[in-house]
Amino acid sequence: MDPTEGTATLVNSNLSVQNTPIKEGASVAISNTPAAKKRNSDVTLLKEAMTGKKIFSKERPDDNARHLASKLTLEEQVSLLAGADFWRTVAIPSKGIPAIKTSDGPNGARGAFFKNGTPAALFPAGVSLAATWDLELMYEVGQHLAAETRARGADVLLAPTVCLHRSPLGGRNFESFSEDPYLTGKVATAYIQGLQKCGVAATIKHYAVNEQETWRMTVNAAIAERPLRELYLRPFEMAIRDSKPWAVMSSYNQINGVHGDMHEHTLKDILRGEWKFDGCVMSDWTGTNSVAQSIAAGCDLEMPGPTKWRGERAIRAVQSGELSREAVEKAAGNVLYLIERVRRGQPDVPEPPEKTEDIPERRQLIRKAGVESLTLLKNNGVLPISADKKIAMIGPNVKRAVVHGGGSASLKPYYAITPYDGLQAQLDSELLYARGCDTNKWLPLISDADLTTPDGAPGVIVEFYHGDMFKGTPAYIHHKAQTDLFLWDSAPMEVLPAYSFKVKAKLTPATTGHHTIGFMTVGPGRLYINGELFIDNWDWTEEGEAMFDGSVDVLKTIHLKAGVTVDILVESTNEVRPISKKSFSGRTHQYGGCRIGYEEESKDDLIQEAVDVAKAADVAVVVVGLDDEWESEGYDRATMDLPKDGSQDRLISAVVKANPKTIVVNQSGTPVTMPWVNEVPAIIQAWYQGQEAGNALADVLLGHANPSGKLPTTFPKRLADNPAYHNWPGENEQVVYGEGLYIGYRHYDRTGVEPLFPFGHGLSYTSFAYGEPTISNKKLGDAPPLNSITVSVPVTNVGPVAGSEVVQAYVRDPVSRLPRPEKELKAFARVELAPGETKWVHLGLDKYSVGYYDTSLGAWIAEEGVFEVLLASSASDIRRQISFEVAESFTWIF
Repeated sequence: MDPTEGTATLVNSNLSVQNTPIKEGASVAISNTPAAKKRNSDVTLLKEAMTGKKIFSKERPDDNARHLASKLTLEEQVSLLAGADFWRTVAIPSKGIPAIKTSDGPNGARGAFFKNGTPAALFPAGVSLAATWDLELMYEVGQHLAAETRARGADVLLAPTVCLHRSPLGGRNFESFSEDPYLTGKVATAYIQGLQKCGVAATIKHYAVNEQETWRMTVNAAIAERPLRELYLRPFEMAIRDSKPWAVMSSYNQINGVHGDMHEHTLKDILRGEWKFDGCVMSDWTGTNSVAQSIAAGCDLEMPGPTKWRGERAIRAVQSGELSREAVEKAAGNVLYLIERVRRGQPDVPEPPEKTEDIPERRQLIRKAGVESLTLLKNNGVLPISADKKIAMIGPNVKRAVVHGGGSASLKPYYAITPYDGLQAQLDSELLYARGCDTNKWLPLISDADLTTPDGAPGVIVEFYHGDMFKGTPAYIHHKAQTDLFLWDSAPMEVLPAYSFKVKAKLTPATTGHHTIGFMTVGPGRLYINGELFIDNWDWTEEGEAMFDGSVDVLKTIHLKAGVTVDILVESTNEVRPISKKSFSGRTHQYGGCRIGYEEESKDDLIQEAVDVAKAADVAVVVVGLDDEWESEGYDRATMDLPKDGSQDRLISAVVKANPKTIVVNQSGTPVTMPWVNEVPAIIQAWYQGQEAGNALADVLLGHANPSGKLPTTFPKRLADNPAYHNWPGENEQVVYGEGLYIGYRHYDRTGVEPLFPFGHGLSYTSFAYGEPTISNKKLGDAPPLNSITVSVPVTNVGPVAGSEVVQAYVRDPVSRLPRPEKELKAFARVELAPGETKWVHLGLDKYSVGYYDTSLGAWIAEEGVFEVLLASSASDIRRQISFEVAESFTWIF
């Protein structure tokens, strides 16, 4: 046989070659001689690589994608390296390569639109899921998220987010899991396994060192190698080793002076080299920062499209020798491998339309996750509440569905249950209610008032024009239900790159008074009332906190009469603002949009109303916290205090004085200061619980379910106590990770600072006793049978009701050559127990439980010596202890 020929086994095929049927399992001669070219063409090798009907023998799972990439022209390869639009990759129909669709996000598959999109299941936020410490539940959540992703017509979910909680002020902490890398890695692993088991790609993000939103596109995170490895890369490492995510998203920020999408040390040396990651690396949206350097470092896919950095620019870089053809082909192969994984056997199936899939099983799962994550911080006997008690529901979040944070994690839920509705549904008697205070960061949307289109339908119409001068007739007219009109992904593609738009509506005030209108724009904008210019925001210069740039919320008061309708008109474009940005960004147009808010004048004494209601009740439940305006992608919190101007703190203090049986429910994704902590008898940390939030809360308040959540992040007493306090958010667009290894509970252990509530803390309506632990062997080594140890401990429910406990195992290295934290979480297990029941809890430890990264070795090391295992109910509640020994030091890379 000619050296260019060979044989392969045909798998899963009904092909024929030269009209001769080929049976599955048959050997087929493959030749590259000129005479055989027609035969090779007949079997359509390129297309078969995409369908899973494999002709070439393969030593690696991605061989077919690699082979397909090698057969493409340079232009075709480069076309695959950037998105086609906001959510999709580029298709090459002539080669059987389909486009695939991505979708946000971490707590639900939103679909194609940030706002007013297809209704979707809204799961608890990432921090809420982590508070369950339930890995079986996370696997099930992943499976349901896969189904939701497919219902949105998508193949790739842009989740999970595994960045750590470095500071309580982090704007996206709610979207991430924890301050601890081990808990984060375990939750992410189970989540990814469930998702990808169902054929949907996970995109673990944001790689790496992406713990703040301030200057998020440009900030340089200066970090030493040990904390980089032991903390911030650790969740990625764990997930890649144990769940093998099919995609990784690079971060916006710089890492030691180089942007995440171009960072060779993290992308090439570690991710591809040490960890052998074989999947696709995509940029965060608009997070590509170069032509050649990004591709060469290993960022395969620029998102979103159409391309800014690649295309013709990449082709010229190859032609000039700045970029190697090999790097382009490798990146194209990585994109093709992702396509093959999610569309195996279905390359020609068109993208299905988005649909809803609101099924009972998913509702029940979300409610279960919500119940399990509710964290009882304090209880002096007032919980659970007897159903025969007269209950007052008080607070700004009682009749609001505060169910997720802001930014790309948000979506339009199938429904959302408020605390009031959830509790009322389980009671026969009527609840008492008072709002107590207002906490809006911005004015409520004007669409929350009596607002209609000119034709009388609820909402507004948006008219889009080609070009930024409002010329001609509208090219497209969209109806929008809300006036949160940021148009990042919903402006018609046909009007890009430069467009103008008008928003038209009619407002009918409910009361007479001096009412306030708020107006925020991304580009230039003007707001008219009854045809007269009311707010001119055309040449704004002061930036606000919109996710993808925008002005401050401009407020202006106008006297309006009840029942008298006025016309609202907005004119805006997507021209870059402030104008100064044009000179250094090189862009003339960007994402357009606006936000219109409205609030009617009120002279009510809200706190006095709350006090009166509290006095009339047996029990008062005060529901306070943050929301998707205060916690969001795009900006960090300015303070750990509850908004707004101390109003919620004053409300709580006033209510507990009026009714000593007051329960505070705090809804937030991050810690808040609690100056009233010693005044109130009970506190529940309710996080962001998704669409079933109100029902889950009612289950726990009334004792129908036993709270079992544990804090995945430490609650400090004050902001100044947190580990990043002296290095947050940095200066001159640089932040130094000066706390090193000591974030979260590691910091509180090292400094002796007492937190308000420790990591891992969470009470129950019952109590648990820990017995004497045992250990499977006393020595740990790097080879079987000594490469793993099991620590077992009996746990007994010594209280009156069934409940769940999370047993946490922290490992301490008393003597180490290099400094180490006092203890580190290395195992945990959740156990359910009936009253009086005892179960043995088994916790596995291995080399990853004892090792640290030694920069002098460029490797992980387990040093010889004695290690202590601390069995605990929280980081501050150590119940039992046992030890083992590493007899001889050993090292490893991955």
